[in-house]
Amino acid sequence: MANRSLIVLSDDGAAPLLGIIGAAKKSIRVKMFVFTDPLLIDALVAASHRGVKVRVMLNAARRTGEDDNEPTRKKLLDAHISVIDSSPKFDLTHEKSMVVDDELAVVQTLNWTTKNLTETRDYAVVTNHRHEVEEVAGCFDADWHRQHFDPGDNAHLIWCPLNGRDRIIRFIDQAKNTLFIQNERYQDTMIIEHLVHAARQGIKVHIMAPAPHKLDKAKRVEAIGNLRILDDLKIGIRKLKGLKLHGKVILADGKTAIIGSPNLTPGTFDTRREAAIEVSDDHVVKRLEEVVHYDWKHAHPIDLSDEGLIADLEDPDEERRLGVHLE
Repeated sequence: MANRSLIVLSDDGAAPLLGIIGAAKKSIRVKMFVFTDPLLIDALVAASHRGVKVRVMLNAARRTGEDDNEPTRKKLLDAHISVIDSSPKFDLTHEKSMVVDDELAVVQTLNWTTKNLTETRDYAVVTNHRHEVEEVAGCFDADWHRQHFDPGDNAHLIWCPLNGRDRIIRFIDQAKNTLFIQNERYQDTMIIEHLVHAARQGIKVHIMAPAPHKLDKAKRVEAIGNLRILDDLKIGIRKLKGLKLHGKVILADGKTAIIGSPNLTPGTFDTRREAAIEVSDDHVVKRLEEVVHYDWKHAHPIDLSDEGLIADLEDPDEERRLGVHLE
């Protein structure tokens, strides 16, 4: 029977992913931006030792020469696991996915790092819907063999740089009452335009974003400017407390959601390999709704005034700066 389930980090920890890997019988495909967690490395090595065909695709060294994945690459190769760099066709491969036995796929917001398993708000959707599994596997195989991948106009998943921007815009435009968004970056002009339109149509938009000092320095002015546009429309903009925000989620009307790797940036949609999945399963959406509402309740507003921005950039420790314990 076809079904989907939701993994919530850091609540669920590594156990669900380790269980999926441990149950593999024939094959595992992993495509990952950053992969360093020792438990997951050991799980793949153990799977290979029991005869499972394991293939791993890791994002290559960045233009700076930094290579987060080199130690993992060496460990996997030493265990005789097939490992290659992601396709050079893309600026980088930010997709985080796994396919097991051609029967189950995991579409994720999290990197396979200990930090993302234990300290960040992240998500993964596990699906055995045949067409979704086939698409994730098909994209992996195309990127592995350096071939073109195009699931067509009726793609089941959201892919960048193919249909990502259009699918997310359509999703926003179809909302009737509420939008809850968790994302690290708000830089794509078209996405901002459609969020503005949604707010002007009376849709209650809730934005969860990082504190200004945590934004990419090269894009900080642009990102803050976009958040200020949304703030001017009285859209709620908050920062998560306790956990680092890393998940990328859009929940509409408490009924449907998009979960996956895309940040809301031009580079994401135009030059990077990304994947996300749209879900409407009652049990998945219900749990997601509980989490995002909990996060919203336990977050606090971002002060986007000049004074608030300067204070945040000069002293990121808000509790010390204000001399209070923030709830």
